[in-house]
Amino acid sequence: MVESVGIIGLGNMGGAVAAYVAASGLSVIGFDIDDQASSSAKAAGVTIVKNATSVVEQAEITLLSLPHPRALNAVVEELAKISWQDRIIIETGTFKLDDKFSAKEKLEGAGLGVLDCPISGTGHQARSGDLVIFTSGDEKLVLKCAQVLEAFSRDQKYCGAFGNGIRMKYVANHLIAIHNVAAAEAIVLGLKAGLDPKLVFDTLEDSAGTSRMFQVRGPMMVDNNYDDVSATNTLFNKDLDIISDFVAKLDCSLPLFSLAAEPYRAIMETDLADKDTAAVCRLIEERNGIKRQ
Repeated sequence: MVESVGIIGLGNMGGAVAAYVAASGLSVIGFDIDDQASSSAKAAGVTIVKNATSVVEQAEITLLSLPHPRALNAVVEELAKISWQDRIIIETGTFKLDDKFSAKEKLEGAGLGVLDCPISGTGHQARSGDLVIFTSGDEKLVLKCAQVLEAFSRDQKYCGAFGNGIRMKYVANHLIAIHNVAAAEAIVLGLKAGLDPKLVFDTLEDSAGTSRMFQVRGPMMVDNNYDDVSATNTLFNKDLDIISDFVAKLDCSLPLFSLAAEPYRAIMETDLADKDTAAVCRLIEERNGIKRQ
């Protein structure tokens, strides 16, 4: 029976997961280099410690929720300096395969068990436990972590050997990129046709034409307000770069993905870069001469 969970990285996703798990009754030990992220997590019931090492010392199972490879490498280098026993690291980020396997090699060399378990869902979904986890690695370790994974997600899909989790996440984000743009285009088409965007959403959200992205991000597009960020365009462009590199190495032609990526690239040249990815709707509106208050 796991009594405490460690979370290293308390940003948009990690902070939301930490708060949700803490509210469920489990003890959560956390660390982040950002004081504001740490303060927010502390207010949500997370015990904040001074470094990544202290998290792993106090929690049998620790999630890594880090924003970029540099942060991952810094944490891995810190943890690899110590010899560990009976500790498991669950790497949840969206990184290149090389980064995942490099982290695995170094952490296992220090005696840690390591799993690759990317999270599918937004920060908003994390606040309500509406996440799916793509688990991969030693199946016995995955089973040991079941209680922790179930504490903050509605489903867990075992994908096989280490690395298959992140491969599945690439496929999932490919769909997210396309469905988010498709949702934006549907709202814009409705506006151009003289339909109220709320009517478009209310009519289509449970229709044959809906998608999870339409349901999750459609309300933001209806309200034309992208300040309540679940994932920034800046962050998602990082994910698009990773997927594009993966696709190129496989020599896999994906014309629809290439088209869908274009608005996310273009939005980086606007003041919407740090808004939610749903803001591609405003970009497409402006291209169509639509200006809402």
